[in-house]
Amino acid sequence: MHSLSRFIVLIESRLSRGLRGPRGVLSVALAGLLAMALMLLGARPAAAQAAAQSADSRGKVAADLRETLGAQGSLRKWSKDLGGVRFVKALIVSNSTDPELRELRAHVLAVGGSVYYRFMSVSALSVMLPANRVDEIAQRDDVQSVSPNRPTMRTASLLEVATGTSAVRTGTGGNAGLDGSGVGVAFLDSGVAWNHANFRDAGGKTRVTRAVDMQQAADPAGKQWKPGIDVSAALYAGGTAGPAMSKFERSIAIDRSERADGYGHGSHVASVAAGSGAYQSVDSTGIAPNAKVFDIKVLDDTGSGELSDVLAGIDWVIYHAAEYNIRVVNISLASDSTESYLTDPFCRAVRSAVAAGITVVAAAGNFGKDANGAERYGTISAPGNDPSVITVGSANTHDTARRSDDSVNFFSSRGPTRGSTLDANGTRVVDNLLKPDLVAPGNRIVGALAAGRSGANNDWSWLPRAYPEIAAPYGGNSQTKLQQLMNLSGTSISAPAVAGAAALMLQANPGLTPPLIKAILQYTAQPIAGANLLQQGAGLLNVDGAVRLAGALRSDIAAAIDDGSIQPGANLLAAGKSLPAPQSVINGATVNWSRIVTVGGRHLVSGSALFSRYQPIYDPRLLWAGSTAQRYRVSYWPAASGDTQRWIKAIVARPIHNHAFITAGVVLATPLAGESSLQGRTGIFIPTATLSGWLGAGSGNTLTQGLVLSEGLVLSEGLVLSEGLVLSEGLVLSEGLVLSEGLVLSEGLILSEGGSGLVGEP
Repeated sequence: MHSLSRFIVLIESRLSRGLRGPRGVLSVALAGLLAMALMLLGARPAAAQAAAQSADSRGKVAADLRETLGAQGSLRKWSKDLGGVRFVKALIVSNSTDPELRELRAHVLAVGGSVYYRFMSVSALSVMLPANRVDEIAQRDDVQSVSPNRPTMRTASLLEVATGTSAVRTGTGGNAGLDGSGVGVAFLDSGVAWNHANFRDAGGKTRVTRAVDMQQAADPAGKQWKPGIDVSAALYAGGTAGPAMSKFERSIAIDRSERADGYGHGSHVASVAAGSGAYQSVDSTGIAPNAKVFDIKVLDDTGSGELSDVLAGIDWVIYHAAEYNIRVVNISLASDSTESYLTDPFCRAVRSAVAAGITVVAAAGNFGKDANGAERYGTISAPGNDPSVITVGSANTHDTARRSDDSVNFFSSRGPTRGSTLDANGTRVVDNLLKPDLVAPGNRIVGALAAGRSGANNDWSWLPRAYPEIAAPYGGNSQTKLQQLMNLSGTSISAPAVAGAAALMLQANPGLTPPLIKAILQYTAQPIAGANLLQQGAGLLNVDGAVRLAGALRSDIAAAIDDGSIQPGANLLAAGKSLPAPQSVINGATVNWSRIVTVGGRHLVSGSALFSRYQPIYDPRLLWAGSTAQRYRVSYWPAASGDTQRWIKAIVARPIHNHAFITAGVVLATPLAGESSLQGRTGIFIPTATLSGWLGAGSGNTLTQGLVLSEGLVLSEGLVLSEGLVLSEGLVLSEGLVLSEGLVLSEGLILSEGGSGLVGEP
C-alpha cells in the first residue's frame, strides 16, 4: 500500500477513536492533515469518492456479503449491529507477496476491525470489519476478494459388496487384502466417536490417531464481536518450523474426549470410509477398515459451523500431512457460496491441499430437486464446485448388491457449477464446469452411531436421539454399547465411500497423485442407465476397477513429478505390467468401465494413453479449468536438526500462459457429446452410458498433438452451458444455494435445517 495512503488510514483511525486534546485542537489538526493528504492524492468529493470505491471493489466483494453492508440490509449470521454500527465477519483473500500480510492486517485494525486468523492453505485473513469500510479494504491492490464467513453445514456390509470392494479383499495378486493400512484419512466434520468398536484395530486400540477441534482456532475470541484485536500471529499453526507448536496444539487437542461427536454425523461418515464392523451380524464395514482416522472437528453439536473453522482445519491437515501420512481428506459438508471457484475461499483452500498432494473428496450437495419436485440443475455446493476436488453425487442401491437396478438419488445435486465472477466490464461470467465427477451409494447406508464416552444407550448423539427411526432397524436402544448403528443418506454419505476407495488405491500404489486418482475413479466408474453427465458424472464407483488400474502403474509417479524427472508422454506402467481390460466382475456380473475422464472442467477424454503415458494434468500443482491455468508453488519451513519431515509453510498460485496438458494419443470425446440440449439429451445432458458405449466402440478423435494452452486458449471451450438455449427449454438454474434441504435421512425422508420437520419424497 502507498505510504501516503497508510498515513491517511492512520489519521482516520485516530479521528474515529475521538483522540483529541483541549477544545479539540488535535482533532482539528488531524482533520487538516487528512484534508491535505486527500488533496495530494487528487481526491474527489466524498460522495464521488465513495461511488468510485464501490465501483472499484464491486467485483471483489461477494454478492451475499454486499447485501448485508447497508444499514437497511438484512442481517445474516456473519453480520451484527453494535452501538449503531454494522459489523461483518469476513474472509479476505490476498495476492500479497508478504506471507505475513502485515500491511493488510494493519489496515484492518486501522478501520476499527479485528484479525482472528491468517491461513496457510489460502493467503487470507479471517476478520471482523465495520460494514462501511469493506469497500475500502476491497480497493487495495493486494486484496483479491472479500467473502462473508459463511455458515457450513452437513449436506446431508452391503456397501463392500455393492461397490466391488469385496472383490479387492478376496481377490488374487498384489491387490488382495487391501484395507487402507498405513494410509491416513482426515474427516472435516462434527467429530469421530473414537471409542466406537468400528474404529478399533485388531488389538482393540482406537484407529483415531489424532483429534482436534478447530472451532476456536480461526476465531479465538470465542466467536465474540470485539473490534481492535489481532491474534492471528499468535495462533497461526505454522508460526514455527517443526512439530513443536505446543501451545497452539494443546489449545485444539481433543484426543480421547468425553463426547467426541455430539451431533453424530462425523462418526457415521468416518465409518463409511474406514469403519471395521464385521464383529456383529449387521456388517457395517466401510471401504478401508484399517485406515488411520483423523478427526478434524469443524461442526458443533447441532451440525453447524463457520467457514473460517473449516479453513483452519484444512491448514492443520496440510501442515501435518507428511508427519502422519494423511493422503485423503473427506469433506461431507458444504457452504452456500455464489462465488466462482476462482475466488471462493473454501475452493482456494482445498486446491492448496491438492497442490500439497492430498486427495480431497467432497459431497456434491443435496439440492437436486426443489420443494415442488422439479429437478434442479446447477446446484453443486462449495467446495464441490472446485475443479481440483473429487465431487461425489449419491446413488440408490435399492437395498440390493446388484448394480443393474441402481439409480441416481433424487436429492443428489446436479451440475454444472454456477459460481460466477464479474469481468472487467462488469459482466457476470459463470464457471459452468462439469460436475459431479462420479456417484457412490448414498441411500440408507449403515454406519456407526456415536454416543458418549461410556457408549450408553441413554447418551446418544443428537441425530439418533432426535430421529430414533434411523437406529430402529439395528435394535434401537437395545443395541450393545459402543457398537450401535444407524443409517443415513445423502451425498455426505456417498463422499466417504470414495474417500475410502482412494485410501485403498494409495495402499496399492503410494505414488498416485490426487488428479491421477480422480482420473482412475472416473475411468473405471460404471455408467448408470438413463442418467446424464450432470446427474452422475462418469458413473458409479467401482472399487475393484480403480484398484486394479492403480496397481498397474508405476509407484514413483508422485516423486518423479515432484523432482521434475518425468516428461509428458513418459511410460506410466509398472515393470512387467499392462493395462487391465476395461471391465470388472462384480457380484458375478460383468461391469463395463465408463472410460470417461473430465479434464479442464469442460472437456472429456478417453483412451489407454491416459494411463500408459504420463499426462501433465496429473501434476497436482497444475490447475486447468476453462481457458485459464495456474501453477501452485509449495514452500517449506527449514528442517530442524534430525527432522526428516517436510513442514509446509505456504502455498501460492500464479497464472501460466503456455503449457501442455494432454499428450498425443489421448482420445478427445468432447465432440461426440455435441451441442448442449436438455430436450435432445446431447452435450452436457448426454446420458453417460451412451457416450461410454460410443467410446467403447472406438469413436472419438485421437489427438495427434495433444492439448496445449497457448495465449489463454485451449482448442475450444469444450462442453459449455448455453444460457439462452437452456432458458428456452424451461430449465431453471439455481443461482447459489439455500441450505433448505439439510440432512437426508433416506431418499424419501429429508431433515429440515431447523430439525423440526420432515418432507416426504416429491
